[in-house]
Amino acid sequence: MTTDALYQELNYVDHSREKRLHYAQLLLSDTTLISKTLDILFMVDNKISPRAGWILEFMCAKNLEALIPYLDRFTQNMGKVHLDSAERPVAKICQYLAIAYYGKTPSKIKAALLPTHREKIIEVCFDYLINDIKVATKAYSMTTLFLFGKDYDWVYPELTTILERDFANQSAAFKARARLILKKIKQ
Repeated sequence: MTTDALYQELNYVDHSREKRLHYAQLLLSDTTLISKTLDILFMVDNKISPRAGWILEFMCAKNLEALIPYLDRFTQNMGKVHLDSAERPVAKICQYLAIAYYGKTPSKIKAALLPTHREKIIEVCFDYLINDIKVATKAYSMTTLFLFGKDYDWVYPELTTILERDFANQSAAFKARARLILKKIKQ
């Protein structure tokens, strides 16, 4: 399937779990489509871009290791994504990567996720926290930053400052996640 053909297919992707799972399975059955999905995701001003993010997120939920050959490209370009509905899946993928990296179960992510990848993820997650974006993206970013803060001693002080500063002006969902993260940091 060409990038153009995949682009046309993404017109049929909606918020339904069934559609996202179908296309995520398509990516896993033909991994050459992952690169093409990234091409579309990084068409950052295009309304189809978020749909590529949605199916990529679902693919990562099923098999995160399928993203390993594309980690350089993903981390180098994810900061360019700016549509709200595309930022959320990017942040969720970052959370998946952080959880796999620090998880107790063996994962190829532990060896593949290099310091340069982690630093790019940290940078983007901090950008998500300080900018005016949707709460789900901020929540995934908090968790990601908390996990990576285990190895980067400057992350916790910065994260604490941002969460405490923004706490009063944010939604109930933000406050709930922020409370949880702040409690974990203090332990």
